[in-house]
Amino acid sequence: MTDSPTGVDRDPDPCPLREDPPAESLRTRLWRHGFNLFPAYRGTGARVDHIAADWRYVRIRVPFNWRTRNAVGAIFGGSLYGAIDPVYMTMLRRILGDAFTVWDKSAALEFLEPGRDTLYAEFELADGEVEALREELGPGESTDREYLVSLVDESGTVHAVCEKTLYVRRDE
Repeated sequence: MTDSPTGVDRDPDPCPLREDPPAESLRTRLWRHGFNLFPAYRGTGARVDHIAADWRYVRIRVPFNWRTRNAVGAIFGGSLYGAIDPVYMTMLRRILGDAFTVWDKSAALEFLEPGRDTLYAEFELADGEVEALREELGPGESTDREYLVSLVDESGTVHAVCEKTLYVRRDE
């Protein structure tokens, strides 16, 4: 049982960062640089570190510095949420293509421990996730998908957890 209003585990096991992320391509490397230059994302203070060639894995980092620090000496919650907000939607839009509409529907962010070091988040789509969406949705049909992402430090200590709900619709 958890005392969390969102149902998130308030005492999660450490989540170490992946040591061998999937390879980037020239195209995803260019997307990564574009993402980091986009003013709305750049304003969060976060940076996209890695985008796999097939868009099924993305890693971001939120450095602890003067741009991301709040009044109590931890990373500002707005920087944390702004850093993770567009990622799953962008991943699904890139993978599914123009035949689908993908929108963020809701999010619940739970702060577990103050972030006083650089924090990282890794976004992964399971192998069968995209195929399941393509098979399960007929023209005009939609579904909601929930994804969980943790913000961790280099040692894998979880500082915040976000549950994102995305609306996915196959266009007619």
